[in-house]
Amino acid sequence: MNILMFTNTYRPIVGGVSESVQRFVNAFEALGHRVLVVAPTLSGQPEREESVIRVPALQRFNGSDFSWPIMLPGILDEAIRSFEPDVVHANHPFLLGDTAARVARTHRLPLIFTHHTLYEHYTHYVPGDPAAMRRFAIAVATGFARMSDAVIAPSESIRDLLYERGLKRPVHVVPSGVDTERFHGGDRIGMRARLGLGEEACVIGHVGRLAQEKNLGFLSRGVCRALQEHGDYHFLVVGSGDEEEQIRELAIEYGVSERVHLTGVLRDGALVDAYSAMDCFAFASHSETQGMVVVEAMAAGLPVVALAAPGVSEVVEDGVNGVLLEKECEADFAAALLALNDPSRLAALRQGAWDTAARFDQWVCAERCLAVYRAAMADNSRRRGRRRLHRTPWQTARAHLNSEWKLFRHRGRVLKAVLDDFDDADDSLPPDSERDPLNREDPSAALPAGEPGAQGPL
Repeated sequence: MNILMFTNTYRPIVGGVSESVQRFVNAFEALGHRVLVVAPTLSGQPEREESVIRVPALQRFNGSDFSWPIMLPGILDEAIRSFEPDVVHANHPFLLGDTAARVARTHRLPLIFTHHTLYEHYTHYVPGDPAAMRRFAIAVATGFARMSDAVIAPSESIRDLLYERGLKRPVHVVPSGVDTERFHGGDRIGMRARLGLGEEACVIGHVGRLAQEKNLGFLSRGVCRALQEHGDYHFLVVGSGDEEEQIRELAIEYGVSERVHLTGVLRDGALVDAYSAMDCFAFASHSETQGMVVVEAMAAGLPVVALAAPGVSEVVEDGVNGVLLEKECEADFAAALLALNDPSRLAALRQGAWDTAARFDQWVCAERCLAVYRAAMADNSRRRGRRRLHRTPWQTARAHLNSEWKLFRHRGRVLKAVLDDFDDADDSLPPDSERDPLNREDPSAALPAGEPGAQGPL
């Protein structure tokens, strides 16, 4: 199978979507499939890359780590004709996601969309009215899902959210896989020695982008309270971002700065060593669709203390592989971390963490994604007939105009939905409570009885 993969984030960016795409690409290629990735140009990217097309992009958009791709007419035409794709996979509903939709419609290929991200939690990166931008983000993602031939959600909670927002087609639950074997090892003693930690230290860990949407203020205060209570507790933070300074300031405020260790971004073996040096994992984000770092931590045998939130709640089972807290209370979070100091309880939770991680192994998830591709290809063949990658100029022009018309209609529906809802919206509602501006239908009818999309992830 030839898989054409579009993503707005890719290596060297460290983040959920980038890591997910890279893992699926590696697994697909190992299983004998061909993959061509279309991604923006990024500073620090590898000098030589096989099977990757980089498109021009504005770097560090609005001060973030992300780039803004700039598509030039015809830049992909020859590469796509040479690659002869069987399926097009969009990992975002905008920018290169739009390009993926154009390519799929122009060449009569099935369009697969993975709803990786709750974009309404990221509107602080874009200037303007936050409430309006949240409505717009929801409308864009939901509308793109409706326009796609198959939709993938990384967790059951995101699948259910899409149904609540009026999506009628089945949504396939395919978690982003983790190379679980990779995280079984690691140089625990060596990493602790580099950090100046002995074996008696209890190390609370966190891995990820240090960004506003990760709720790191609450996380750091809860962990620092635990460090105040127990002199042998340490906090190991792996990652970088704008919130790094806040973590340092809170450590000073709580008087535990000498036991808070920030390593910056770690990769490959160094990342595995860091997980190995930890005793448990702390996570407080509300914006995750799955939380791959939580699965990575469990693959390393780490119990997880987390807030109940979409995606994460399907991985963390209270009392089985960690502690799941229903409310955001710093004292409760600190108490949950301190309770893990019991060796017998810690051992039981570690086994539960390993058992959970096995369900998210990358090979299991890759095969599930390939099954979605095959079903979409078969359905596309029945509905549209044989695709034609080599067409006359007139046929190509007609197909291109048709794809542009469909995208234009999609954008028009999104804009109308947002404008229609603008006067009625209550801006005092928190993001999770906002109704979807595209949901004009009865949500109870969104889940067709007996559809395969109603099944659980594993």
